[in-house]
Amino acid sequence: MKNEQVILETRDLSVSYGAIQALRHVSMHVEKGEIVALLGANGAGKTTLLQTLSGLITPDDGTIIYRGVEMIGQEAEEVAAKHLIHVPEHRQVFPTLSVLDNLTLGAYHHYRKTGAKAVETEMEKVFSFFPILKERKEQLAGTLSGGQQQMLAIARGVMAKPSLLLLDEPTLGLAPIIAQEVLGLVADLRNEFETTVLLVEQNVVSSLRIADRGYVISHGEIVKSGSASELRNDKEIKEAYLGQSV
Repeated sequence: MKNEQVILETRDLSVSYGAIQALRHVSMHVEKGEIVALLGANGAGKTTLLQTLSGLITPDDGTIIYRGVEMIGQEAEEVAAKHLIHVPEHRQVFPTLSVLDNLTLGAYHHYRKTGAKAVETEMEKVFSFFPILKERKEQLAGTLSGGQQQMLAIARGVMAKPSLLLLDEPTLGLAPIIAQEVLGLVADLRNEFETTVLLVEQNVVSSLRIADRGYVISHGEIVKSGSASELRNDKEIKEAYLGQSV
């Protein structure tokens, strides 16, 4: 794909766990400044795709092009150093460290390049976006509420100055009101930090409300794609994921 706005592209990406094929010839792309939703049932391959993009899983075949560079064979740490940042499901904050220490760890790679002053500036910007985290910056992360821990996980990802942020189920296990707040923050990241997002989210309605485009994955294959509005109005998606009969 020659579009210079394309920040990430996969071509015929395939992954297997032994005899089980988790991804089958997945081809998709994300353009700079977009929020792209990845939709599908549990076990469809969404998390496997994000883990493959972030270097946690080595694919059997295919290509991952990120900012014009082939990424296959690069370790997860190398991928993160190139500002392709993965916020995994179940939050995974460091519970025995403070909020401030969790955020500082997020800035590990660019701290070595830009120094403490630049990281402090970024920290203040993050705190202005997540004021509850500033209020609780000395609190141990494990004592935060589920919603606050999710905000911390996202904020830690933002501290890494992502060119592309991979978000895996950011509202999983959260109360509906808190889930909507978290997704609202995801939508605002684009404006505040110019963040491009590939979003895996269980709430199809809410994810398509904030996304520009989406892909539907089933049994490891991309079976449908289109603009968010096209997918919201798609008969099969309404019946399969929205519980609506058209």
